Formats: sequence, structure tokens, C-alpha cells
Amino acid sequence: MSKDAEKKGRKKRVNYFETPYTFTNAMKEGSNAVKISMFIMGYANIMHKQIVKGILFLVIEVAYLWYMITNGFYYLAMLPSLGDNAGEEVYNEAKGIYEYQAGDNSILLLLYGVVTLIITVLFVIVWRSTIKSGYKAECLEKEGKRPNTFVQDVKDLFNTNLHKLLMFLPFTGICIFTVLPLIYMITMAFTNYSKEGEHLILFDWVGLENFGRVLDFGGSIGKSFWSVLGWTIIWAFFATGLNYIFGMILGIVINRKGTRFKAFWRFCFVLSIAVPQFVSLLIMRTCLQPEGAVNVLLRNTGIIDQSLPFFTNATWARVTVIVINCWVGIPYTLLQVTGILQNIPAELYESARVDGANAVVTFFKITLPYMLFVTMPYLITQFTGNVNNFNVIFLLSGGNPTPVGSTAGKTDLLVTWLYKLTIDKQYYNLGAVIGILTFIVLAIVALLTYRNTGSYKNEEEFM
Repeated sequence: MSKDAEKKGRKKRVNYFETPYTFTNAMKEGSNAVKISMFIMGYANIMHKQIVKGILFLVIEVAYLWYMITNGFYYLAMLPSLGDNAGEEVYNEAKGIYEYQAGDNSILLLLYGVVTLIITVLFVIVWRSTIKSGYKAECLEKEGKRPNTFVQDVKDLFNTNLHKLLMFLPFTGICIFTVLPLIYMITMAFTNYSKEGEHLILFDWVGLENFGRVLDFGGSIGKSFWSVLGWTIIWAFFATGLNYIFGMILGIVINRKGTRFKAFWRFCFVLSIAVPQFVSLLIMRTCLQPEGAVNVLLRNTGIIDQSLPFFTNATWARVTVIVINCWVGIPYTLLQVTGILQNIPAELYESARVDGANAVVTFFKITLPYMLFVTMPYLITQFTGNVNNFNVIFLLSGGNPTPVGSTAGKTDLLVTWLYKLTIDKQYYNLGAVIGILTFIVLAIVALLTYRNTGSYKNEEEFM
């Protein structure tokens, strides 16, 4: 053999052995055993003495095929129509009575169809892993190395692959309790699953019709959506901004050198956090009723002649929920900013005093920029939380007063309106649309805001 041919052969062998064990390379360079594994999972592993692993892959394939043959193909076939049989009464001659025979249930057909699709996706992932595993075992044998046995693979799960073992249960839980419900809810947005038209048992796909209804300015649902969306943004802005500003001011006042009994004042505000929020909100709601403690006390002292419309007038109700949210939320902000305030370099304040800056200038030139730089991700989180702040609105005002359309109230947020649409009105399709649009709004606001903050662009910028 010539030297050139020997170099080419050596180069080819080195490239072959150094090739990553990817699915593409397995298809290109794998032997017939690897290609047979496309149809008989685990075949290549068995051929290369990874018997247990190969049998496990084969069992997974058999289980998947058994499920698809017995149920899966039926659910996939019914997914486009979601069922047509509404059920009927059939006369039983033996018993001499009419018996009801249940028909198709679109809810279950949609759920099982989505589950089948997810199972299929997971099976494809395992199938690809089978091909790569067989190809890896083949390459190791050609290198003169022995592929791992099943016992060695198990030991690796507690060593080099410990992350896979630890993440298996969380990943499974996320798929079952997060991914599956989300996909199921999203699919509902494209159906007419609703009490309207008696589509609670049998319903059909309607495409983007529901999105058109919700976004239509002229329709009843559309008017409600844009009104509720506008109030939701206003609420989130004031609920987040006021809590942050007053919490920061309160933290500055308590942390001043001249403030005495700092621990006592912090304890007072922490104590309000210790009381369950729903208890505090229900007490406030009771006190602010027309015949509640606040109105009765004000009337008895002659300050007012009529009860103040805390929850019966739209403007009063909106201001009331914002103020009470400040009372509930400021202590949380106080705790968040206290540690940050104590870590602002004292040299900055000393330099400012030397230059003749007063307290106001110091606040806007040093304290506020530093706080915003550090806490902007927290602010974004708070804004998102306030958009979805179900407790404060629902427990205080219930979304009332003055209905917006036939489904929403003047203080309803998107999340409380969604609750009413699904639980009270049973408009599940419209509720799914509202959920999707809420996610889109929050995702856009959070991403754009965060990417334009100093916290994201340059973490060393302030210093």
C-alpha cells in the first residue's frame, strides 16, 4: 500500500471514529444493524451485546404500537372531527323501555387526541435515541472498546449522568401538569366549546373565529375585552409603581440614621404579611360595605351623610382596590429594598453631601438609579403578577360594579374576567382565547422591558 493510500485510510478511520454519535451520522455511516433499528428498536444494541438496553427499547416500541393499535389511531382519526354522534334513545325490546346510548364526547376525544400526539412526540425522541445508542455501541466496538453494560449505564445515572436521573421526575411532572394542560387549553381556543349553541358535549373546530370575536371592537365580547385590557394595564401600572415607590420611601425612612426602633417598625409591617392575604382582603371588603364599619363610623361622627360608594361606583371601586393593594403590597417591597438600600456605597452619599446636594437630589441621582438598576427584574415580575392578581380584585370587588357588556365588570382584570367566562358563563373557548392573549401581552411587555434595562445590557454599568 502506498503512503498516500495509507494516509487516506488513516484519515478516514480517524474521521469515522471521531464522528459525533448523532442521528444524521448514524443514518449515513451506520451498519445494517443500525438501520434495522429504525424498524426494530434496540436491534443494534442487542447485536452489540447490550441485551437489556436493547430489550427495553423493544418493549417501548411494542407498548407504543399496542397503544396506537388499540386506541391511539382511533383518537387521531377522531381529532379532525371531534365526534359526530350526539347519542340517541334506543328501544330495548327485551326490557320494553327506551335506553339512552351515549354518543361521542368531544372533550375526551380532544384530550385523548392531544395526549396521543404528545406520546407520539416522546416516542419519536426515544426512537432517535435508540438509533444513536446503537450507532454509538457499533463505533465503540470498531474502536476496540466495549460498550457499557446495563449495570454500567445504571451506575452512570448516579455519576456522570446524575443530572438526567434528577431531572426525570420534574420533566415528567412538567409534561403532565404543565405542557399537556397548556396545549389542551390552546386547542380549545380554536373550537366552539361553549354553552352558546349547546356545544358542551359535541363541538367543532372553528379556526380563528374566536380570536376575531374577542378582538372585534364592534362586538359585545370585543368591547368588553378592550375595556378590560385597558383597565388591566392601568391597574398593573399603578399597583406596581405605587407599591414600589412608597415601599422604597418607607424603607429609606426606616433605614435613616436618625430613625429609632428600626426593628420595631420593620416588625409592624412584616406582621401584616404574616396574616393570610385573603383574610385581610375579606376583612377590608366587609369594613367598606355601605353598612360596614368605616361608613357607619363616618356617619356616626357626622363626617358624611351618606355611605361612601367604595364598591358601588366605578371610579371609587377602582381607586379603592388600588389603595388597598398598596396597603397589602408595600410591606413586600419594603423587605425587598431594605437589603439593597443597606448595600448602596456610603461614599456616594458622602460625596453628594460634599458637593452640596440635598436629600431630593441625592434620592434622584443616587438612590433611585441604583434601586432601578438592581430591582428592574423584580419590577417586571411584580408587573406580571399584578396583571394576574386574581385575589385582590376578586375578593374585594368581585369585578363589580357597572357591568361591561354582559360578562365583565369595571374592576375586572383579564384573569378575573377569564374566570367568569369559564366558571360562570361556561364560554370555555373564549376563556382560552383570553388566556392566550394575556400570555402574549405579558411576554411582549416583559421581554421588551427587560432587554432594554441596564440589568440585562451591562451588569457592571452602574458601578
